Amino acid sequence: MQYPNSFFRGARARLLAASSVAALIVVGLGAGVMLPHSEPAAAKPQVVHVAMNVPTRSAPPRMLENGAPFSFADLVERVSPAVVTVTVEEQLQQSASVDTSQLPEPFRDFFNQFGQGGGQQQPRKAISMGSGFVVDRSGFIVTNNHVVENGKKITVKFPDGREFDARLVGTDKLTDIAVLKIKSERPLPSVEFADDRQVRVGDWVIAVGNPFGLSNTVTAGIVSSIGRDIGNGPYTDFIQIDASINRGNSGGPTFDLQGKVIGMNTMIFSPSGGSVGIGFAIPSSTVREIVSQLEAHGKVSRGWLGVSIQAMTPELAASMGSKETKGAIVASVVPGGPAAKAGLHQGDVVLAVNGKSVEDNRDLTRRVAMLSAGSSATFTINRDGQQRNVTVTIGSRKEDLQVASNSGPQKNGGAEATGEALGLGLAAVTPEVRRTFGLEGDVSGVVVTKVDPNSDAADKSIEAGDVIEQVADQAVHTPKDVQARVAAAKSQGRKSVLVLVTGQAGQRFVALKIG
Repeated sequence: MQYPNSFFRGARARLLAASSVAALIVVGLGAGVMLPHSEPAAAKPQVVHVAMNVPTRSAPPRMLENGAPFSFADLVERVSPAVVTVTVEEQLQQSASVDTSQLPEPFRDFFNQFGQGGGQQQPRKAISMGSGFVVDRSGFIVTNNHVVENGKKITVKFPDGREFDARLVGTDKLTDIAVLKIKSERPLPSVEFADDRQVRVGDWVIAVGNPFGLSNTVTAGIVSSIGRDIGNGPYTDFIQIDASINRGNSGGPTFDLQGKVIGMNTMIFSPSGGSVGIGFAIPSSTVREIVSQLEAHGKVSRGWLGVSIQAMTPELAASMGSKETKGAIVASVVPGGPAAKAGLHQGDVVLAVNGKSVEDNRDLTRRVAMLSAGSSATFTINRDGQQRNVTVTIGSRKEDLQVASNSGPQKNGGAEATGEALGLGLAAVTPEVRRTFGLEGDVSGVVVTKVDPNSDAADKSIEAGDVIEQVADQAVHTPKDVQARVAAAKSQGRKSVLVLVTGQAGQRFVALKIG
């Protein structure tokens, strides 16, 4: 397959969709697929949806323990019949009409004749290609959402040449997973999911897909890392692999040496748009859970707890008198939500869900999302240094997240109205202060009026106009309240104090150094 030289020129790293896209121009696969290209503008690597071929892999072991030559051939022969090419046809909207009245007459006439002004424009089509794999012999096929998104017609082609029109069963944008269904007169070859929790860094894997429309291309490599957070949302931690994946590999499977799927290839990290050996696969556990919901309901329903949470850092743990950094701290509770009804409080640290420990806030988010609405779950929490269990009836996650707002008694006046602590200028919430800082009527706490640029508070991005609601797990309403809580923490030998702050970034806990 040949490509214009400009296709390989790129100074900018893009997070490339593994689907290979032919924008407006479609050439038969035998002659090659012309991919779009653009001149990048920056030189900063970032993450991209799928990739480009640069084989810089270490070779597999030359011999097995019994002296036989090492080969993936038997494995590939067994699994590749279930890996398909997904072709998506999209009809593009016509561009808006252009005003030609200001053009000189010769140019206006030319534009009207050969441009959009005269004659009818034909609808334009775009073709995208990706990969997929059969997970049920009855015809259910898994691929990436970004492969089939906005498609008007979806076709699936098997390695043996058979083609089927596919129906889109459902998609989940938040995890980039889609399920297709085809009708076949006989059972189809299929593959099984592995338990990705058993995957270890250094394990051999093979990726099968259709880069650049080249069906059933196989590459081998190892697991480079697990649990990768690439800023692609809270519901997926990726498996990083170094097997080469490229444009067209999106939606294809990554197999372990038992021929089971450990993940679905989705993205690459690349400074040029080509594969440099850093690819990302959605773990099989995530794919399996989403697929089961899409097959059953055509959509994904996520559990909702009704809290905002944040990671437990060493500083936050120290300010709470603990050395344990696992778990997630409840920054706020939505009034009337499932957590509030069950008795979860702001400042609680969630340690486990249904007996399984919680690593951090992302882990808790995924755990809750996978719980069914209406089901009961037991949350193990740490409150005031003591562990306890709280049973919560899980709600259904809404599209628009609610923000918890707490109100309390307000004090103001006299010598209590202003003060300083922790490198902050502080003021009680008076009508005048509300007007000055544009505070809403239900805001309660102590307003930050200024921040010492050399203070720890400045390093933690606290700004004038933020409101301190709690210090050391106790509500504050005047600068004197803040000073008293800080003094008490200092007398206990604490080097930092836990502060609950509300600002433009929302509600969060911050550990501020006492000095």
